[in-house]
Amino acid sequence: TIGDAYMAVANLVKQQPDHTKRIAEFAIDVIKTANRTLLDNDRPELGCVNIRVGFHSGPVVASVVGNMNPRFCLFGDTVNTASRMESNSQKNRIHMSEAAATNLKGQAPELEIECRGRIQIKGKGEQLTFWLTIPTGDAN
Repeated sequence: TIGDAYMAVANLVKQQPDHTKRIAEFAIDVIKTANRTLLDNDRPELGCVNIRVGFHSGPVVASVVGNMNPRFCLFGDTVNTASRMESNSQKNRIHMSEAAATNLKGQAPELEIECRGRIQIKGKGEQLTFWLTIPTGDAN
């Protein structure tokens, strides 16, 4: 976890030629699951959990950090860009970088990608970003 966020990674310790597709499908499943999860089982009128999702594709540096309480950590611009994709996303939407969208088009042409346009990304300047459309229908 990173504050109130979670980070998932693919293609880190094992070659996965479909790594971007795996992350995209995971993101879709996470949003669908969150949207079925009540905020309070005793007060269903409060509704269900809503989340923002963002992802990016690129290289990272990985290491175990610490002696007393060792943690596996990821570092690099890819981590920062993925975080910016999430923070610039919207409720129940999946936001991705141009690099991620390019990879996804090749790995999963059946998934629908919509150009969001150029937006200002903190620490990165203006970037072209995309939305991944969450398929409707069976949520299983």
